[in-house]
Amino acid sequence: SGESGAGKTESTKLLLQHIMNLCKGNSQLEQQILQVNPLLEAFGNAQTVMNDNSSRFGKYIQLRFQKNTVRGAKLSEYLLEKSRVVQQDTGERNFHIFYYMFAGLSLEEKEMYGLLDPSLYRYISGRFGTQDVAQRWKHKYQEVCNALDMVGFQEQEQVDMQAILAGVLSLGNVTFEPEESNGSVKVSEASRGWLKAAAVDVSRQLVCCVPCSPWSPSVSCCCSLCADARDSIAKVAYGRVFGWIVCKINELLAENVDSEVELSEIGILDIFGFENFAVNRFEQLCINLANEQLQHFFNHHIFQLEQAAYKEEELPWETITFNNNQSILNLLLAKPLGLLSLLDEQSAFPQATDKTFVDKLNSSFKGNLHFQPGRSRVLGFSIIHYAGKVQYTAGGFLEKNRDTLPANVLGLFINSITPLLSVLFTGKSLCYGRASYMNQGPPRQELSVGMRLHSLMVLMERMYSANPHFVRCIKPNNQKEPGVVDSQMVLLQLRYNGLLETIRIRRDGFSWRPSFEEFAER
Repeated sequence: SGESGAGKTESTKLLLQHIMNLCKGNSQLEQQILQVNPLLEAFGNAQTVMNDNSSRFGKYIQLRFQKNTVRGAKLSEYLLEKSRVVQQDTGERNFHIFYYMFAGLSLEEKEMYGLLDPSLYRYISGRFGTQDVAQRWKHKYQEVCNALDMVGFQEQEQVDMQAILAGVLSLGNVTFEPEESNGSVKVSEASRGWLKAAAVDVSRQLVCCVPCSPWSPSVSCCCSLCADARDSIAKVAYGRVFGWIVCKINELLAENVDSEVELSEIGILDIFGFENFAVNRFEQLCINLANEQLQHFFNHHIFQLEQAAYKEEELPWETITFNNNQSILNLLLAKPLGLLSLLDEQSAFPQATDKTFVDKLNSSFKGNLHFQPGRSRVLGFSIIHYAGKVQYTAGGFLEKNRDTLPANVLGLFINSITPLLSVLFTGKSLCYGRASYMNQGPPRQELSVGMRLHSLMVLMERMYSANPHFVRCIKPNNQKEPGVVDSQMVLLQLRYNGLLETIRIRRDGFSWRPSFEEFAER
């Protein structure tokens, strides 16, 4: 755990290499496990103002062992930041894979996928990089291709996957204009070429899914709603590709042993770090909630369990106090009146807006020490987290939490001529060990993001029964510079992480705990 840019992902990679080295094997499985990381980073990481290689999802890697030999692995992913596909703030980029493709594909391949100059695409904000950066991306693209081959993706699957990604970029350039004859909305003449490049006949469906009704009285409003539908298609398509990659990885890394063989397990949780930007949205709330849970888990294990053991054995001990963040978790997670429950409740009402949601928060949490109503003109609120106060902008909260795809667009994907796209939306591919959107049967209703956060909570509960080791990553400076230590910044992190109290309990406490058998033997 640690702030965004503190080194969690790099530490995870080193830890995996170390474990594989300790196994003293050089099997194909071990190499495949190590190759998974560059693949996940390309599709799940992006440049932010805090970190040039920021994980925009959480991952839990389970390594299964039989007598010190790795027999299999399983990956679980949590809360991919899909909104990044369609929008990035100043100084930020889209997911790495889009830039790698532009730098690494040959001219013939770009022509095959309908890719033009990268500066033309709205979803990557027309920003590319210098010649040096492009050269590095080209090298990274080759790494991704090698990893896809190594992990076991078929050539046609790789072609389909890149065709979908190219289609997503082209879809972002589709715009809408009024139909003069009947006052409805159509795809603009100027962007018909982009629609063709996106290789999906979405125009009719995008307009169909937004009837001009009392809810959308103006044509300009209809155009805006069509653009929202276009963006939701792009986000869902990218999210499904990412989920499919994780499923394929799990199929390929699954242990091949008899069910009665007992395997031991090491799990590594690498989750997005605490974030506080100039503008904080729904995604930052989800990320910071996950960090609140990790902090509570750390507190519970280090302070509560340890001191309870001293008390039980009646050792002379002066209780060490710590900042318990349970009250912040109650504010966010309590049922039925926690922030997430209220968000899900509001998301269920078609007439609800981000303003009605904020009004509900202001009335429900009046007087709560960890909540402050917004004081600027921008609709929002503040939460006093364990790591400090974060001001959230509430615009888009309900839409992002609903995370839905217009029902009539689903049919387009199911009947797609791109085999992979059809598979992603029909549920014909069962994934090893993962309750995902690829289960058999008709496409199920999407869960809200708030509900999906509960899968992360289930993981946390499982960790309480394990034997955890904590790797606390400390960020040395905010300039992304090597060899520079900002001592005030480091001290602030040591304080809010509870590490100063941890040092005290380790120094004053009882570090050697032999069993009675060991004691008698000695």
